[in-house]
Amino acid sequence: MARALYIHWPFCAKKCPYCDFNSHVRESVDVAAWQSALLADMRAEAELAGGEALTSIFFGGGTPSLMPPALVAALLAEAERLWGFADGIEITLEANPSSVETANFAALAAAGINRVSLGVQSLDDAELKFLGRLHGASEALDALETAQAHFKRVSFDLIYALPGHTPELWHDRLTRALGFGTGHLSLYQLTIEPGTRFASDVRRGRLVPLDDDEAAELFDITQALTDAAGLPAYETSNHARIGEQSLHNLAYWRYQDYAGIGPGAHGRRGGVATVRHKKPENFLSAVARQGNGIAEARALAVSEQAAEALLMGLRLTEGIDLAALSTRFGLPRAGLVDEAALARLQTLGLVWADGSRLGVTPPGRGLLDALLAKLVADTLVAA
Repeated sequence: MARALYIHWPFCAKKCPYCDFNSHVRESVDVAAWQSALLADMRAEAELAGGEALTSIFFGGGTPSLMPPALVAALLAEAERLWGFADGIEITLEANPSSVETANFAALAAAGINRVSLGVQSLDDAELKFLGRLHGASEALDALETAQAHFKRVSFDLIYALPGHTPELWHDRLTRALGFGTGHLSLYQLTIEPGTRFASDVRRGRLVPLDDDEAAELFDITQALTDAAGLPAYETSNHARIGEQSLHNLAYWRYQDYAGIGPGAHGRRGGVATVRHKKPENFLSAVARQGNGIAEARALAVSEQAAEALLMGLRLTEGIDLAALSTRFGLPRAGLVDEAALARLQTLGLVWADGSRLGVTPPGRGLLDALLAKLVADTLVAA
């Protein structure tokens, strides 16, 4: 059953133009009502996905650093009562580096947060303005310093492959970022997501993204610099020192069960995929009506689970164990991967195989989506 818990806080001070996450701007938030609803949703989920102590908890959003520390403490206390905490549990909170939120870091650490993920996104004021961020570069650096003083582990995000990014510029930006000494970095290429303001800007010709070849060159620079700094990629966009990989993210990519509570949160337990109501008001109404925020609970076919496990696991540098997946899902190896495609991709140096383990090589990571489409067996895709 679930050993990881995801808690979604849907509110933001502002919607960023690149963001397609379930985030909402509201003039005011009734904290007492949200505490009651989230606790009720957590209790309902624990009845179905309890039984093992939690190894990780992740507060995502939205902007969970806008949550009052007392609310965070209440949720953690209830999670510990319901599931219990494993030794060395990782408790992460996503935070924006504004001065208002940074002022809460000491209280959040006291509440039990031991890892923070800062949404820095850029260390350049003009780029931050382009990305719609409310903080400036100096404010981000202050937040990073404060976070490192209060939390055992600190990660921060950067977005690259922005219009105008050259190899020289990104090399300098990333070198500077690596110099701050965090044990984890999430480095994402700018992606134009449907339904975002940036998507509208591209459609109207107001924004011209980097082409694929330019972005690929920046990706290669990213791999080389992080490797040299001792923070190799353990997933396509995530880099960490050995032992500082995100336990929570690994639970997703290794296709383990996890409970998801709060608006729009996804979860998976015992072959059933759950999703909560996305709109905050609809979530509150659902909890009041049925005792939980679930909008859908859907049983996943074995073939669908196997396909998802492959697609998630091949994002990891460690790759996947085909023998273990075959046993887990009761499918032959030939029912998981296209052996002819695997042989071709190995010859091209894009995929590696070692016994029953299979993974994507560094040159293949920049082509991941195309590789996955070829590798996954047609029987799984058709199912």
